[in-house]
Amino acid sequence: MSIMIDLLLWGVLIVCVITDLRERRIYNKVIYPALVITITLHLIDSGFYGLLMSVQGFAIGMALLLIPYLLGGIGAGDVKLLALIGAVKGTMFVLITAVYMALIGGVLALGVLLFRRGVLVRLKNIFYSLGGLRSGVKIPLAIAKDDYKATYPYGLAIAGGAALSFMLSGVSLF
Repeated sequence: MSIMIDLLLWGVLIVCVITDLRERRIYNKVIYPALVITITLHLIDSGFYGLLMSVQGFAIGMALLLIPYLLGGIGAGDVKLLALIGAVKGTMFVLITAVYMALIGGVLALGVLLFRRGVLVRLKNIFYSLGGLRSGVKIPLAIAKDDYKATYPYGLAIAGGAALSFMLSGVSLF
């Protein structure tokens, strides 16, 4: 039963990464059926304990990204994807996934900043601002309006975190 649940998670992760890369969306029609199947399989396999483990993992996964979502920094699909990972694999797995997700997300954010147009102007402004702070003068950063709208597919970081958690825990399907 465990292999079936792991295959379900891998399938969902692959679909969500593709849709997030193409459309910047993670669809409910992928997450919700997977969640129902996951909870049902855990209930069949381990009874009430399996149900409790799945619901607890779901709640922890959702709680990890709820504040960034409420602050507008992340999409609801990303929150639901991490919650699904928690429901499928449990609390410890989703916590480890969150650590790897944050690291991968930081690298992705750095890549977005470095490879977008106008990077030299942004870097110059940052250095001026830091230099001003050093001498006691606060120089405001000049941030273009387009920089506030820059998004990147965080579902990729979530899936990467889950993949690293799988690989480093010794569980692999491929």
